[in-house]
Amino acid sequence: MFESVGSLAAGPWIYAVVSLSVLLDVFLPVLPSGVLVIAAGTAAAAGSGAATAATGRVPHGVPDLLALILLAAAASVLGDLVAYRLAWRGGERLDRAIARSRRLTTAQERLGGALARGGGALVILARFAPAGRSVVSFCAGAAHRRARDFLPWSALAGLSWAAYSVTLGYFGARWLGATWLATGVSLAALFGAGAAAGFLMRRQPAA
Repeated sequence: MFESVGSLAAGPWIYAVVSLSVLLDVFLPVLPSGVLVIAAGTAAAAGSGAATAATGRVPHGVPDLLALILLAAAASVLGDLVAYRLAWRGGERLDRAIARSRRLTTAQERLGGALARGGGALVILARFAPAGRSVVSFCAGAAHRRARDFLPWSALAGLSWAAYSVTLGYFGARWLGATWLATGVSLAALFGAGAAAGFLMRRQPAA
């Protein structure tokens, strides 16, 4: 199992698959981007561990942890930026859609307050919460928040989420082996962080 998991992610295509999934899940939150990032981290541990034990070196084609983190983070920020710009140009129709949704209206108010105070903890929390990234990116654009107030926090959020997800997969495989148990534990930790982030977001006072 240790060797087979590593071989599934051998080759550069895994970077493209992870990046595309992370980029698009701001529009389609049902995409399993978190699962793919964790699986890539697991494959990195599996491939490097098995091959290094046999040959004394990490083979070509095994996913690189730093590359996975940076690519996932970059794709996250790019997706946020696209959603932000689309919402910025959305006009009255998008404004009316947000106004009809109590959840979106509250999120927009909280986000505005957080950015106005010079803090973007809400943007970081939203990156971990289910669909939170989508809500925050669209609301920031629809409210015409300045890009320089939003994008640095988006970058920090994307990097934090990517590093957390990749290391979950990597160390899960290191500690428990490249098994379904390790993958399940890593996913549970990711979903647990999402649930905690969602709870904390609901407790944030509106502006």
